[in-house]
Amino acid sequence: MTHTPADRPSAPNPEQLREQIEQTRHDLGQTVQVPADKTDVKARTQHKAGELKEQAVVKADELKAQAAKATSQVQDKLPDSVKDKAAQAAGQVRATAARAGRMWEEKAPEPLRQKTAQSAQLARDHRTVLLVAAAGVTVLWLASHSKKG
Repeated sequence: MTHTPADRPSAPNPEQLREQIEQTRHDLGQTVQVPADKTDVKARTQHKAGELKEQAVVKADELKAQAAKATSQVQDKLPDSVKDKAAQAAGQVRATAARAGRMWEEKAPEPLRQKTAQSAQLARDHRTVLLVAAAGVTVLWLASHSKKG
């Protein structure tokens, strides 16, 4: 069988060859990257930690909303006398905490104050989790005390 010039495939031009080379490099890079990603334990761990953190934030928000709802429901059922006593107790706690803070500033050694300041900063950084836990404890306490009364 004889080939006419129209039957023969044309040779790729230099631009087409460059594009083919770039595509091959890209494909090879993808092929090599998959096993490399699987062996990068640090990156996988960081990725998983990020996912878990996002899940924890979502769950904390859900729990916070549930705690707020439960707190509101419990507060609606509380008699005014209990609410008044709780407000008085809160005021006393704030006053006592202020006095304790002043005493702490006057008498605590500097290294201990620094360590306490670091702990307080850590608590501020994770306040959502702490607030959710505190709200849960408060709801449980209020529920147990409202049943007794």
